[in-house]
Amino acid sequence: MQRMIAITLALAGVRAFAEQLPMEHVLVSVPLHKQTAETALPVTVLSGDALSRAAAATIGDTLNNAPGLANASFGPAVGQPVIRGQQGPRVTVLQNGTSSADASSLSADHAVSVEALLADSIEVLRGPSTLLYGGGAIGGVVNVIDNRIPTKALAGPEGGLEYRHNAASDMDTLVGRLEAGSGNFAFHLDGLSRDWNDLRIPGYATKEHDEHGEAHDHGSEEQAAKGYIDNSDGRTRSVTAGGSYHFDRGFVGLSLNRLENNYGIPAGAHEHALEEEHAAEHSLHSEHSAGGVRIDLEQTRYDAALHLHDPLPGLEVARTFLSYTDYQHRELEPSGELGTRYNSDSWEGRLELLHKPIASLHGVLGLQASAREFSALGEEAFVPVTDSRGFGVFLLEDYHRGDWTFEGGLRLDRDERKPDSVTAPDRSFSSFSVSASGIWEFSDAWHLGLALSRAERAPAIEELYSNVEAVGLADYVAHAATNAIELGNPDLDTEVSYNADLSLRWDVAAHFVKATLFYNDFSDYISLENTGLEYHSMPVLSYQQADASFKGLELESEFSLAVVAGGTVLLSLFGDVIRGELDSGADVPRLPPRRLGGRLSWQGEALELWARGVDVAEQKRAGFNEADTAAYRRWDLGADYRLAVAAGELTLFVTLQNLQDEEIRLSTSFLRDVAPEAGRSIEAGLRYRF
Repeated sequence: MQRMIAITLALAGVRAFAEQLPMEHVLVSVPLHKQTAETALPVTVLSGDALSRAAAATIGDTLNNAPGLANASFGPAVGQPVIRGQQGPRVTVLQNGTSSADASSLSADHAVSVEALLADSIEVLRGPSTLLYGGGAIGGVVNVIDNRIPTKALAGPEGGLEYRHNAASDMDTLVGRLEAGSGNFAFHLDGLSRDWNDLRIPGYATKEHDEHGEAHDHGSEEQAAKGYIDNSDGRTRSVTAGGSYHFDRGFVGLSLNRLENNYGIPAGAHEHALEEEHAAEHSLHSEHSAGGVRIDLEQTRYDAALHLHDPLPGLEVARTFLSYTDYQHRELEPSGELGTRYNSDSWEGRLELLHKPIASLHGVLGLQASAREFSALGEEAFVPVTDSRGFGVFLLEDYHRGDWTFEGGLRLDRDERKPDSVTAPDRSFSSFSVSASGIWEFSDAWHLGLALSRAERAPAIEELYSNVEAVGLADYVAHAATNAIELGNPDLDTEVSYNADLSLRWDVAAHFVKATLFYNDFSDYISLENTGLEYHSMPVLSYQQADASFKGLELESEFSLAVVAGGTVLLSLFGDVIRGELDSGADVPRLPPRRLGGRLSWQGEALELWARGVDVAEQKRAGFNEADTAAYRRWDLGADYRLAVAAGELTLFVTLQNLQDEEIRLSTSFLRDVAPEAGRSIEAGLRYRF
């Protein structure tokens, strides 16, 4: 009975962060300039107040709790997005339409280099988006849009300043942004400073009891620390400058971003793996027991963009993007000595040509090319230096007839992997993706959508070449993020997915309800399988291919209930469930469990009060050799107060988080057993916009 009451109240709580934008929002990630209701693609958009409220230190935490989206945390500094159970190399994170070009897809402990607090909007395409962005988007796309190259001329200065403090980690975040124009020129400048200490949690960082209720041996003093996660502090600095020149038929612009990020990896992650790997080397064991590894990350990114309207007869819009990213991070031992050094230099270019309607057909022809040199040098380097090249061409068309809208398209890709190794062969892959979808608006209030696709992905470098140069067990290098030895498979073929999305949406005035059923059938799905071997107590895992299937249900809604005391009462509900199974019958590991949640708010002219709740089931289908995670309920309360100040608006905001001080361990995280989420805390701040 108590559980049913809690679920009911949670459902009365309202929409998680996934508040949809109004219908007039034009999707930047879809070249056909569609509104969210005009495409059969499952889309979630965050912007405005919804984004300000949801924005967190990581992109995964920002998107967590939206239908079909979850967070794969690796301590408080790392939160990678999970889309319908897919993460890592199957999820593409974009910065204004081109790849974020960091090392996050290589390893679970590498942070995504995009900042939600600097974004104007975040668009998430759930389900395969290979047609638009290539094989890395076979699980979905997250596009962070921040206007670093101003897309319009400005008559006067615009901008804002925000400060927020989160008590869970004593995190202080300061964000500033300024945009201005002079004649045909527009300028953009933003900066972010974030400092935080070790994250406070309820209970121990490691699981306090095993399945028999007996206390674990917490091992090192750091792992046994109660009430906080050792070595989870950090510091982030980011600054961006951009500008654009606008003329009658478009604009051209450039931007430069510099990011520096230094953060600790929670005790029990890297150090445990290295202790086991070097168990016979007592000096190393002692050194790693004394502290944790830190990641010192630096990235410099250059972007260029050109947009032209009516560039040639028959063309409506031509837009091109070019980015170059110089990324590196160093893994520092507790002594301060350099461990492993990762470097990635990458180029990416994208051209989109939107043609004018031809016999009711409206579409876009696109080209995409990329080049990347990746290297990992040092003690934990388990992947050889590798050059990757990619080229893709795609065509996407839509057709309108009466109450029907049809979409269809295809894409061809060529990917090459060239390792600097005498034992690892060069590989090249040709991929083909195709999709077809339709929306039937069978009444003013009801929309029915169906999307079918065949998507193909080339294997990532870690899947092909991890430990490929080792000649025996003694030469294996542990992947500290997974506390295991991972063996690549140079013979892997492309991964093929057949997908179906069926959605039904009801819209009346200020109310909407949307339900989506999806099914993904993978041929030659690439996964890490346990070989049954161990080396220094670490499991030996091998990348293998087998068929797999995923199926799930997503629900979201919003209702305008009443006008009370001059303000509007809004109720939003959401829920999702996913099941993934390998052809052998084994469960796919690290999938999110069933969730039900909601948000209830009262919105007045200046004041907004809200409550949010989510009920998360236990994950009993954790996968082979993976630990189950317990169910939990999380409650948050918040208030925003706005007042006019000078020529702008000042917002004061406060959020009470995890009111019941629940111990939350995410099934999507490799560190679920040593790094839970934050306990009860408060976040407060102020935001000024003009």
